[in-house]
Amino acid sequence: MPELSPERIRNIALAGPAGAGKTTLAEALLAAAGAVDGAGSVEKGSTVSDTTAQEKALQHSIGASVLGIEWRETWINLIDTPGLADFQGAALSILPAVETVAVVVSAGRGIEAGARRMMQWAGERGLCRLIIVNQIDAEPAALPALLEEIRATFGPECLPLNLPSQGARGVADCFFTPAGEADFSSVAETHEMLVDQVVELDEELMALYLEQGEELDPAQLHDPFEAALRDGHLVPVCFVSAASGAGVRELLEIFTRLMPSPLEGNPPPFLRDDEKGRREYHARPDPDAHVLAHVVKIEHDPFLGKMAVFRVHQGTVTRDTRLFAGEARKPFRVGTLFRLQGREHLDVERLGPGEIGALTKVDEVTFDSVLHDSHDEDHIHLRPVALPAPVFGLAIQATRHGDEQKLWEALARMVEEDRGLEVTQDATTQEIVLRGLGELHLRTALERLAERFRLEVETSTPSIAYRETIGASAEGHCRHKKQTGGAGQFGEVFLRVEPLPRGAGFEFVDTIRGGVIPGSLLPAVEKGVRQAMASGAVAGYPLQDIRVTVHDGKTHPVDSKEIAFVIAGRKAFLDAVRKANPVVLEPVAELVVEGPSSAMGDLTADLAASRGRIQDTRNHGDQVSIQAIVPLAEIADYSNRLNALTGGAGSYTLQFSHYEPAPDAVQRRLMQAYRPTEEE
Repeated sequence: MPELSPERIRNIALAGPAGAGKTTLAEALLAAAGAVDGAGSVEKGSTVSDTTAQEKALQHSIGASVLGIEWRETWINLIDTPGLADFQGAALSILPAVETVAVVVSAGRGIEAGARRMMQWAGERGLCRLIIVNQIDAEPAALPALLEEIRATFGPECLPLNLPSQGARGVADCFFTPAGEADFSSVAETHEMLVDQVVELDEELMALYLEQGEELDPAQLHDPFEAALRDGHLVPVCFVSAASGAGVRELLEIFTRLMPSPLEGNPPPFLRDDEKGRREYHARPDPDAHVLAHVVKIEHDPFLGKMAVFRVHQGTVTRDTRLFAGEARKPFRVGTLFRLQGREHLDVERLGPGEIGALTKVDEVTFDSVLHDSHDEDHIHLRPVALPAPVFGLAIQATRHGDEQKLWEALARMVEEDRGLEVTQDATTQEIVLRGLGELHLRTALERLAERFRLEVETSTPSIAYRETIGASAEGHCRHKKQTGGAGQFGEVFLRVEPLPRGAGFEFVDTIRGGVIPGSLLPAVEKGVRQAMASGAVAGYPLQDIRVTVHDGKTHPVDSKEIAFVIAGRKAFLDAVRKANPVVLEPVAELVVEGPSSAMGDLTADLAASRGRIQDTRNHGDQVSIQAIVPLAEIADYSNRLNALTGGAGSYTLQFSHYEPAPDAVQRRLMQAYRPTEEE
């Protein structure tokens, strides 16, 4: 394939809930464009994107796959993302590589929680959004109501670019050539609504359209259409059936003619740190500029070694290019470059702005690394993605003696590949805890340990990822003084702690005046505070949502060392927290349960007994869907309970929602069980 210019590239992610048909749609698009001889099947395990044994057995995507489609002299990087909530970390972490998120909705299942989350996330990130209604031939009668539900849920800016026609066996174009007949609504009226929405952002074009009454052709509408996408002023809706092929070729036309290129999308949210603080930095999709690329995925290939999937935002990466990863001082040389087609690697000589590719054997590169070819870009990074918190935990240990180091290495690789996993070790018990986004997530992780790394492990009762915070402001102080015959240690710190809004994280503020603590020692104070935040103050769980302000202190001309202020900062912080109405927080999840309508009373009663709060209930014929907010501690065995309540006919999805104060009895139990180390 010839060298690509940015205007010929489209980067689009298929996102949304499980069961909406994203992988099947990707196969249909590949087949329609001639990228494969025929569409593969999820049921037969023959798709381009779902290639692992686990994905084939589960019949759901676990990781995100990059697929290449060439259509009308345009290269489409189509990313098929997982829909199951347990694998949402893999879906969200790769989305910074695209300009457009296409949220796929099932015509039969309607708007599900996964679609709402993806629409919200993409909007907050400034990505252009497109809604694809799939499986239209399965539920053609429900389509008018579904379109109204989409507009009621996501806003009146959601307008169809096409409508089902011929009994959902095809689609009628409402934008390019609006002349056909649709199964419902009016093609002409829909076209007028689209034009009205687009020209609102272009005063000159609006005047031409309204005052002179002139028809506008699609070429005139292209630039304001892109502006409307960037501003969220327009969210196009497309209808398609991946199974029958209805609307598939039309969707390829929409991708190439209307979705933004890297030159047209909102600029990626790069930030640059320098002596003036943190500022926005705009990458230029210029092939001759310095390289600026971002790593969105890490894989460990048994033959190629560590592989980094990245998006080029600026400059050109070629074989033998010397790149730096983040703030690393030593460059590495690019040996091999690939485009990706699922698990297939296609060798290329270069990748320019807008392209997505991979390089291998790069130990220096990690997820979220910014790759660059000049030290001028050392302090540039992309605004981090807010990934869901891994709150489901299993205590894990190697079955065979001597496998402990091998287990740690395997877990480190898995965490590097899967941003929804986390591994911690309790400082007191030395217990290794593997955390994930759900029961299925952890089960598949354990299967990978056995299959890929030949490791046998034992697990124990899931632990709950409690957190600590404070409910009031308080002052803390510590004078650390140690004399052992030689050089001593001295550091004194006065600080104040204040609660922040839930989810705000941590702030460290320096209001020192007169140099009573030199600037060179303040990082040591912050280090001590962060150590205490990680290990907990009253129940042994990490602290969050706290502002720490250091306002006074003392030093000794000889004995004030970094270690002294690390210890003083930690103890002063603990002193303040214990006076500040400390609170233990518990993780709370959004639970969506589906089951027979006849079991609705039992399901809601069980949730109420589990401290659940019902948010929404919907009936779909003889099925009911219940959305609730439930503490994770109450639903560790929910799968067994649900089977008992529904006779095995129920299913559920779980998504971490937020932290909130645990009941008083739980807080007392956790605090009483905590045994701080002597150093604390």
